[in-house]
Amino acid sequence: MPLMPSRVRWRKVQRGNLRGIAQRGNVVSFGEYGLQALEWAWMDGRQIEAGRVAASRAAPEGRLYIRMFPHKPISKKPLETRMGKGKGEPEMWVAEVKPGHVIYELAGVTEEKATLAFNRVAHKLPIKVRMIRRRHGL
Repeated sequence: MPLMPSRVRWRKVQRGNLRGIAQRGNVVSFGEYGLQALEWAWMDGRQIEAGRVAASRAAPEGRLYIRMFPHKPISKKPLETRMGKGKGEPEMWVAEVKPGHVIYELAGVTEEKATLAFNRVAHKLPIKVRMIRRRHGL
């Protein structure tokens, strides 16, 4: 079952534009290690789920936190449809990811296991990412 909201206030939204860096969600809050985005992207539910499966298989004893959710509907018009006739129906749901946003967090594993797990996750994602550690001074 794909990730999507159970209900939304507005069924169709405008595209908007991805600018700037992440103002919130840019520090490791729940786990010891985090996977931080370095580029802008729309990540759909299938990509998020593929990353979750890869991380949980690489580090089954650890606790995985997913720090994004696909809230934004992306609509698409059918093929061979003439212009006009309104906006298309919602096709999929995406999460807006900005540079600096922590996408996944991992707790309860060693640094080597976290590196291995996040390398496997990085191959499933459409953007460049890096692994960061929690700052204990905060």
